[in-house]
Amino acid sequence: MRSFYIMEYDQLKLENQLCFPVYGASRLITREYQPFLDKLKITYPQYLVLLVLWEHDNQPVNDIAKKLILNTNTITPLLKRMEQQGLIIRKRSDVDERKVLVQLTEAGVNLKAEASRIPEELARRLSDSDLKIEELIRLKQSLNTLISFLSK
Repeated sequence: MRSFYIMEYDQLKLENQLCFPVYGASRLITREYQPFLDKLKITYPQYLVLLVLWEHDNQPVNDIAKKLILNTNTITPLLKRMEQQGLIIRKRSDVDERKVLVQLTEAGVNLKAEASRIPEELARRLSDSDLKIEELIRLKQSLNTLISFLSK
C-alpha cells in the first residue's frame, strides 16, 4: 500500500519540479549580485529598475512594471524608496495625467558607470565553474522563451 502512495505522488517530489531549480538559481544568482549592489547602496529590484531606465529613461510606471514582470502595486513602493534615495523622480505625464513617468536623477545616471562593471564581474565568477559561456547563453535563451510563453 505504501509503495502505491509514493508512486502516485512522485510528481510532487521537489526534485521533479521545474519551478524549484528556476527559483533556486534565481535566488543564488541574486545572492551573487548582492556584494556589488551593496557598494551601490541599492537592492536587486532597484538594480532592475535602473537597468530599464538606463536603457530608456522617462518611462511610465506601467511600462517598467511590465518589463520586470511585476504588478504596479509591487513596483510603486519600490519606486517610492528609490525616489527617497534620490535616484529617480516620479511625475505625472503632461499628455495623460493618469500616467506616472519615472525619470533618472543625476545620481541615478551616475550609478550607471559603477554598475557597468557588475556583469563582467559576475561572468568572471561564473567562469570559475564548469559551465561554458555557450551553455549560459543557451540557458538564458531557453528561459526567455519560457518567460515569453508564460507571459501570454
